[in-house]
Amino acid sequence: MDSSKIRKYAKLMQELGLSGLEISENDTTIKLERDITVSGRPEGQEDAGAWTADTKPLAEGESAITSPMVGVFHDSPDGGGEPFVKEGETVRKGDTLCIIEAMKLMNEIAAEEDGTIVEICAKDGQMMDYGTELFRIKR
Repeated sequence: MDSSKIRKYAKLMQELGLSGLEISENDTTIKLERDITVSGRPEGQEDAGAWTADTKPLAEGESAITSPMVGVFHDSPDGGGEPFVKEGETVRKGDTLCIIEAMKLMNEIAAEEDGTIVEICAKDGQMMDYGTELFRIKR
């Protein structure tokens, strides 16, 4: 594999906020990895619309629902459609709250408990890192 392809993949990793990528082409496999900064934000993503680490403390009875993976947050099943949930809405355990798109796979994120959505912390189309707060729910 030539260096121009490797550079292309490295740039793609940075754009998507990925910390690792493995590519197999013909009989060659290349594994690319990069460090994530202490704040958890991928390097070079400061102004790219990625999440911010500014979070306020949880109020009594609230819990945070965080992203289980790196990917793009989608608040509805189809772009621009009716969102899965709205602030102030009551949800039941197992209800779909959002989708995290990772490597073109759509991963539904479900409520782990009954409660009321207090805050939606992410915006549709925003890049999420592992552990990023998506929602706040009050039991």
